[in-house]
Amino acid sequence: MQRLDRFMAAANARYYAAGDPFREFATAPEICQAFGEILGLWAASVWEGLGRPNPVLLVELGPGRGTMMTDALRATTKMAANFRAAVRLCFIEASPGLRDVQKTLFPDAIWRESVEEIPPGPFLLLANEFLDALPIRQFVHRPEGWTERFVTAGGKFRERPTSVPGREAPVGGVPVGEVIEICEPALDLAARLGARLKETPGAALFIDYGPAASAPGESLQALRGGRPADPLADPGSADLSAHVDFAAFAAAARVAGAAVSGPVPQGLFLTRLGLFQRIDRLARGQSPARAAALIASGRRLAEPDAMGRLFKVLGLAHPGAPELPGFAP
Repeated sequence: MQRLDRFMAAANARYYAAGDPFREFATAPEICQAFGEILGLWAASVWEGLGRPNPVLLVELGPGRGTMMTDALRATTKMAANFRAAVRLCFIEASPGLRDVQKTLFPDAIWRESVEEIPPGPFLLLANEFLDALPIRQFVHRPEGWTERFVTAGGKFRERPTSVPGREAPVGGVPVGEVIEICEPALDLAARLGARLKETPGAALFIDYGPAASAPGESLQALRGGRPADPLADPGSADLSAHVDFAAFAAAARVAGAAVSGPVPQGLFLTRLGLFQRIDRLARGQSPARAAALIASGRRLAEPDAMGRLFKVLGLAHPGAPELPGFAP
């Protein structure tokens, strides 16, 4: 019997090592090229505000097929050439197969196993749908007290009496029968980045799905064959994920010393940065079908009933950095 977070970590490690993990779903960079282009130009704008450090590390957590970074670099090469010349690429990628793909696209990049191994110096970090795959613990409020969920060899939940890590969990007022989730790797990541940003010029942008405020509720889910599946069945055959607790992540980064912006809805963030102006420009001169597809892809990213509200954007920065683009009207 395994604690849930250890089960989830082992299952996802097997899943990501087995092949292309994005075969089950399309992430925002795969949906619309303007997504990566806008994030690249966001990074260039932040770099300007930091005083144009040269060199500057451009770090991506979980770059996957490299689609987002390819789009980001294409846009900055055309529209922010000085920034592009200063960039040194660094990727944090756990999948050996995806690393091989990335090395063909970005032969001059460096790869590291974790955020702690990112080289020193000014940096800009991008992470799209990275936090949701980090392993969570689940605690259940029972009449006799708190229990924690474990996973049996047969793929069932079992509970053991426990105490909840008080500094990380909103235990007060949680109704009996409710579940709270804690993602300790995400909190550790926030604290490490916050401590680094306290001392080093830089910024980090996290885009993922989940509520803006901490609240009880279980969100562990699995996709197998493109469809929702039992997350405890056949570990390693499905992508396991959970909603991001943005409030807890922001609090951990802030306590460590970073300035925090957001979270704001993805649709609002991208619209402020010119998503639809960019799509309009891309659509010019295209066939009617291609233009309609581009417009539909932008709507999918931004509209509230698609990805625009569920997905949030959170920014971290050096305390002395200017306000991050996209977070203020």
